[in-house]
Amino acid sequence: MEEHAEILIVEDEPKLATLMRDYLSMAGYAVHCLVNGLEVIPWVRSHTPRLILLDLMLPGRDGLDICKELRGFSAVPVIMITARVEEVDRLLGLDIGADDYICKPFSPREVVARVKAILRRSPQLEVVAQARIHIDEEHYRASFDGVALDLTPVELRLLSTFARAPGRVFSRDQLLDKLYSDHRVVTDRTVDSHIRNVRRKLAQACPGQDPIQSLYGVGYKLEL
Repeated sequence: MEEHAEILIVEDEPKLATLMRDYLSMAGYAVHCLVNGLEVIPWVRSHTPRLILLDLMLPGRDGLDICKELRGFSAVPVIMITARVEEVDRLLGLDIGADDYICKPFSPREVVARVKAILRRSPQLEVVAQARIHIDEEHYRASFDGVALDLTPVELRLLSTFARAPGRVFSRDQLLDKLYSDHRVVTDRTVDSHIRNVRRKLAQACPGQDPIQSLYGVGYKLEL
């Protein structure tokens, strides 16, 4: 665990915010709490949290809007907190850029476990640079041969995994472990879908090239 890693809690229920803060503090994290959705973006721009626990329903501005704007300039992991069961499918789809979600009511121990899992998966935000690929995880940017790539958070993690070990073959299960910190029910074909999207975006940057190669029955690798 990263000692004293700063966690931002955005929650307008005081008792719930205090409970999460206390448990995360006992686990060794530095915790800051915000109540109003309008405060989040300015605070994140002036600080460097390692993870954000973001309630869906907030005064001032809702969590979906906040998460979408965050993804325009930061890859900080976001765990959405929701009491609206009908939003779960949307959150699961990660189309808002969230890394995980938790439904109310929940155990504070579960929150700590989810935070630890995500920080283990992505222990630090850094710049990953190969000869042709450049990934700035902190600022949520990636490029191929100098051409910017418009990647989702999952796609960014996927390309980053390949870029850290060019030539290494990853099985679908290994890639799933890198992409998702929770135990959601997904099939190995989920990886195939993300691979197709990344390939398509790489092809747009450099037509006629396909650096991500598939090995039938084994997995995928990056060849530059």
